[in-house]
Amino acid sequence: MSVVDGGSSSGLVQRVQDILLKPKPTWDVIDGEAATVKGLFTGYICILAAIGPVASFLGSFLFGGLVFAPFALVGAVVGYALTLVATYIMALVIDALAPSFGGEKNQIQAFKVAAYSGTATWLAGIFNLVPMLAILGIVGLYSLYLLYTGLPKLMKVSEDKAIVYTLVIVVLMLVVYMVIGAIIASITLMGAAGGAAAMGAAAYM
Repeated sequence: MSVVDGGSSSGLVQRVQDILLKPKPTWDVIDGEAATVKGLFTGYICILAAIGPVASFLGSFLFGGLVFAPFALVGAVVGYALTLVATYIMALVIDALAPSFGGEKNQIQAFKVAAYSGTATWLAGIFNLVPMLAILGIVGLYSLYLLYTGLPKLMKVSEDKAIVYTLVIVVLMLVVYMVIGAIIASITLMGAAGGAAAMGAAAYM
């Protein structure tokens, strides 16, 4: 059983540390673990993916005030839900493309790759807590390396095809995340407009 399937917080923390600090041997361990899609989501993805949205909401509340809080909350919830959907889509893409690069189709293994390779990106979401530090979220790009090292281990593609496999996945997921970003941005803009209107109305009361 996967260390995250049992819902152990210590197992979660250890897995995060291992995948970040020693990805290659950790992918070997993950490769042999029994896991379920439900377990990966409830024991890992849903927890880590919440870091960015929660940090964004708290940052908006702290730096934007109560007026913007309701809209920030809606944006955080929608962003969180879309991130989970994007992760699910990513797993399906990884699985579907595997044979094209000489790999093996295996849905559970694909979900493992999608789950654990996203670790760096999700942790980097903590920088959203302070808007001025959001740029530091770029460290989340380390997830690309995690994806690159995970594909050969779990999807059984050769090392020489792993780079192209990774690039194709990244390009496809960029399109998905652009759509997600556009949706979140529209919600944020509506929230800002609503907040400004509320402040304007309050000024005349």
